[in-house]
Amino acid sequence: MEIIEKVSQMQRTSEALRASGYLIAFVPTMGFLHEGHIELMRTGKKHADKLVVSIFVNPTQFGPNEDFNQYPRDTEGDLDKSLSAGADIVLFPPVEEMYPEGFQTEVLVKELPDHLCGLSRPGHFDGVTTVVAKLFNIVKPHIAVFGRKDYQQLAVIRRMVKDLNMDLEIIDVGTVREADGLAMSSRNKYLNSEERKSALCLKKSMEMAEKMFKQGQRDARIIKKEMESLIRSHPFTDIDYISLCDPETLEEIHTSGTEVLVALAVRVGKTRLIDNCTLGQHDNSD
Repeated sequence: MEIIEKVSQMQRTSEALRASGYLIAFVPTMGFLHEGHIELMRTGKKHADKLVVSIFVNPTQFGPNEDFNQYPRDTEGDLDKSLSAGADIVLFPPVEEMYPEGFQTEVLVKELPDHLCGLSRPGHFDGVTTVVAKLFNIVKPHIAVFGRKDYQQLAVIRRMVKDLNMDLEIIDVGTVREADGLAMSSRNKYLNSEERKSALCLKKSMEMAEKMFKQGQRDARIIKKEMESLIRSHPFTDIDYISLCDPETLEEIHTSGTEVLVALAVRVGKTRLIDNCTLGQHDNSD
């Protein structure tokens, strides 16, 4: 496995791989890798000849009240996990390599960030789209792999790729969960044992929503109210949002149709967790 820190070296390496006829899969990460990231890498390996993983904690997607310096890091562990997952190259650039002096360009998606996490994290997705666009230009992949746990991020990146005619395919992978159902996240490490128990209310509330939907409930407001009640019955919880929305536009809906995205963000203690599911995915065959 090769470790590359310089943007120019990564570009030359990718150009040589493409010229030799290799298909390149790319998994961008902010490190502190877990089984969810590993599954993205496995998927990338299945679809391409060479797998590139980036490890870069991107400062431009952190808000003023979000501590970039406290984001968990584990460089040695990340490199070991990338190697075991079959990564051929790890791009590990310093901040000054990605954002050199005088940097002043942003890539913005206009509407999709104005929902869900974007409401409480203004500017977050501007940082995401800018860094991902840069990484695509640096790695030059044929395929990039993202997880559906970060559904809004996935939707925003798909929009950017489509709108800017970027010559690559986005592949998404379902949410990987802990044995107890908690969605895997680098932030789970912040939960103490009692908070961890309460954090399971996210998955429980979605399971309740799925049950209500299967039983014929189509009033999104009723489903949302029941989800709120369940989550608030657990200690240490503070709801950022619960949204039943259109899976493509992310706009809130009131009467659900054949398919609806349930997305939620909840603070458990000081830890902000997100999760989502799609109702009605299998109902079209009925």
